[in-house]
Amino acid sequence: MSENPSENGAAARAPQIPMKSPKPSWLKVPLPGGEGYTRLKALTQELKLHTVCQEARCPNIGECWKGEHATMTLMVLGDECTRRCRFCAVKTVLKAAPPDPDEPAHVGQAVAAMKLGYVVITSVDRDDLPDGGSGHYAQCIREIRTRASETVIETLIPDYQGEQLATLMAAAPDVLAHNVEVVSRLQRKIRDPRCSFERSLETLRGAKRHQPGVFTKSSIMLGLGETHDEVVESMELLRAAGVDFLTLGQYLRPTAQHAPVREWVTPERFFDLQLLGEKLGFKYVASGPLVRSSYKAGEFFAARLVRERRAAAGH
Repeated sequence: MSENPSENGAAARAPQIPMKSPKPSWLKVPLPGGEGYTRLKALTQELKLHTVCQEARCPNIGECWKGEHATMTLMVLGDECTRRCRFCAVKTVLKAAPPDPDEPAHVGQAVAAMKLGYVVITSVDRDDLPDGGSGHYAQCIREIRTRASETVIETLIPDYQGEQLATLMAAAPDVLAHNVEVVSRLQRKIRDPRCSFERSLETLRGAKRHQPGVFTKSSIMLGLGETHDEVVESMELLRAAGVDFLTLGQYLRPTAQHAPVREWVTPERFFDLQLLGEKLGFKYVASGPLVRSSYKAGEFFAARLVRERRAAAGH
């Protein structure tokens, strides 16, 4: 565990901006555009792929989709989720459309065509499928390995347990991510009732039991009414579960029907939390208002560690 939270005075005293204030300047980003963005957008449409970058209205899409080192988060198993979280813009249903059997091949083709150095594969929750979609998900990983063997693969997965987690981990992702999303007290208020902080921790612990060398990663949104002490406690629990990478970002309300923003967390407080995370022993902490679970700078860092490990193993 870390030092007493009260000793981290700068973070504890950092002033917050109440939710009724206009969106602060540090959250404003330019509209996406440019040749790289246009090319990737056209390719995802051509191959009928869903991206979290678009579905979740990520503010960083313009930055991540440009240049020769573009990064992308592909969403598999369709674009309809069987859970109803109050922060998420993805549409929800009781029973989604059957998975596209050609999707794994399309994912492999897309990653190879885009020459991505790092790709994040995530999915909606599919509680309507016997295996939660883990077999389909694992096949996507294998298709990428076959067609783009140099690409580093991160999987941002649902809270798989038991055989579902074993199936996914058998495909050997380089980085296994699963997000706790919010502090423990806010789980039932913000996430679907089937989710919990402890269940998410078990997914992260289980990943390392199946594949001890895998890097694990999680993310916490701020600005939903959590206290400083609750954030610190969540960080400590994640680190105790062996999580290697952590991202902290500002929650942005997708629509008026979603959970409201309670406060705008300042860049200074995010920086203080980054320093605290590093003291706790995370290998990398990305902390800032526009940081998301899939975050370009963090992915570059993870990719370097994975490639160093591959080189040491002679791969």
